[in-house]
This record gives sequence, C-alpha cells and structure tokens, in this order.
Amino acid sequence: MSAHRAPRRTLAVLAALPLLALAACGYGSQAKDSGEHAVAGAAKVDGLESVRIGYFGNLTHATALVGRHEGLFQKELGGTRAEYATFNAGPSEIEALNSGSVDIGWIGPSPAVNGYVKARGGNLRIVSGSASGGVKLVVDPKKIKSLKDVKGKRIATPQLGNTQDVAFLNWAAEQGWKVDAESGKGDVSVVRTDNKITPDAYRSGSVDGAWVPEPTASKLVAEGGKVLLDESGLWPGKKFVITNVVVSQRFLKEHPKAVEAVLRASVKANRWITAHEGRAKAAANAQLEADTGKPLPAAVLDPAWRSLAVTDDPLAATLRTQARHAVQAGLLQRPDLTGIYDLGPLNKVLKAEGAPAVDDAGLGVE
Repeated sequence: MSAHRAPRRTLAVLAALPLLALAACGYGSQAKDSGEHAVAGAAKVDGLESVRIGYFGNLTHATALVGRHEGLFQKELGGTRAEYATFNAGPSEIEALNSGSVDIGWIGPSPAVNGYVKARGGNLRIVSGSASGGVKLVVDPKKIKSLKDVKGKRIATPQLGNTQDVAFLNWAAEQGWKVDAESGKGDVSVVRTDNKITPDAYRSGSVDGAWVPEPTASKLVAEGGKVLLDESGLWPGKKFVITNVVVSQRFLKEHPKAVEAVLRASVKANRWITAHEGRAKAAANAQLEADTGKPLPAAVLDPAWRSLAVTDDPLAATLRTQARHAVQAGLLQRPDLTGIYDLGPLNKVLKAEGAPAVDDAGLGVE
C-alpha cells in the first residue's frame, strides 16, 4: 500500500434524503465494544480516562485495524485508555458519534456527508484521510463480456444512495443510459443488496454483477467473477476517498490534544503499512479475525489489499465530486459542505513528522 470521558452531547437528527445512507463498506449495525490497558505510569492526554474510537471490521479501514493491532493508538494516548467500537454500517457509527458513545472514528465519505448535512453542519468534522480506492465492477463473464454488455443487466450496489450506488448511477449516466435512481429501474437494473449477501446473490444468478468495495469485490472474483472496471481508473491520478477519519465537534474543541494523539497514531500506522506491506496485511487480517471471528482467505485478502492505498490526505476534492454526482442523480439536494473539514490538527502532526500539509479543497472551517 502506498501513502503515505466528560459528558457528551446528543445532536438532533434532521430529515434528509436517503442519499449516503450506508458507509462505503458498511454491512449492518454496531458489532462489539472493547478496549486496551492504558500505559502504566503515563500521563492522561487532556486528563481523559478514555478515548472511544470507532471503525469497521473491513479492509478499507486498514489504518484503524493495523493501528489497533500494533498498539499504536494506545501508545500515543499513554495513560488514557483506548476503547474501541466496531461497526458494520455508517448510520450506526454516526449515531454513536452524535450521542457521544464514540469520540472519533473511521468512516466512509457518504455517511460523513450525510451526517453533516442532517445536523446542518453541527456534529462532526473530517480531520484526516485514511484510504483510497478499493471499488470495482465485477461481473459474470458468461453474461457480460464488455462494458457495453452491462446495459440491460442486473447490477448490485450496497444501498440506495451509498457511495458505490452513486458512483454506478453516475457511470451509467455517462454511458447515456437512463435509470430511475429511486427504483433502480431503467436501461440497467440497479439491485440494492447488502454486501454480506452479494456473493450469494451472484452465485444464485439473481444479479449479473456488482459495483462494490473490497473485500466484497474479491469475494466475487473468488466465485468466478471478472473485474470489468476498477473505479480508480475513473478518477484523476487514480485516487478517490473511500475512508476518512471524523471526530465530534465538541470532542475536537474540548480535547484537541487527544485528537492529535489519535491522528499521530493514524499517520504512523499509514507509514508502517507502507513500509511493511506483508506484515501490515497480516496484522489487518488478524484484527479482522478478532473483530469478526473470521479472517479473510488469501485468495480474497491479497487482491483486495493490492487495490487499496492508505493515505493521510482526505482527497477532499473527490468528496466534493462525489456529492455533485449524488445531486446529478437526483438523490441529494445541493449540500453546503463548507466547514466539513478541519485539517489543522492533522497538518500540525504532519509538519512534526516532516511531511507536507494536505488540502481541504475550500471546504474547511473558516
């Protein structure tokens, strides 16, 4: 991979369109909650007993997986205990962030935008990038031999309005095909299917292919599917955001040193992943097994890992583009995303590490 307890508040969740309903790699609801032992004798960061960190048990959250497995978060937090909550879907993590049961977390761009829009910009900030890429169109090679053959077929996406759903609708529109975004009916049939069951749907023939994130894409390939298109090829420099780090605005304001500590661990995790690819892949899979009860087989793990790139850069311009695609698909009213980013803490950490600053594409706090 390349690169690089104080009381909390409850925020009102406001009505919004269903766009960005699930995380790019989400499968369901909260899975488990656990933590580590604070470093004996070390000072507490910001006087906190604990910092609650959320992430998904999925390879697209490799930074969090490796950072936890290697003890990097706990090391940076010192006498403050690192607690963890794993999730399977974006809405549940955003709810946890809003309620204060999670302070900072790894999450896909869609739920981050959706959560920000619902709260009218009052609940979270994106404070770092984490991963790019890892999304593919995998098809049944007996039914679909070229991109033009996708027309008239049944293609699965994870959820109405989620990141991959929007990306596929946008790609279909660029082919000149008409699809009703809400129903999924049109020149191509969009079948919204939970990533957990997409391989079964493919195996049974109920879908002819799927536009999905890793490791679902590689699971389909293991079932005989063929990668027809890698989404990274549609983006400048083959980079687009798949995972970011978000923090509650209140926690960021009240405990900036704790946020910086977590971000230092994130940056160090990304550097370690880049420098020790084989060990990092094994560490991520070991943490996946601890979180989900089952590791990924090599036939799935290896290609999935190769298609992802960890990065501190949130690739803010690509998030802006993803939101525009959602508007064009008719799934989102034009959102005001100004202030969704606060990259000040990250850039402070990067400067201390001798790394260049990252940009918020004009969507940062004033």
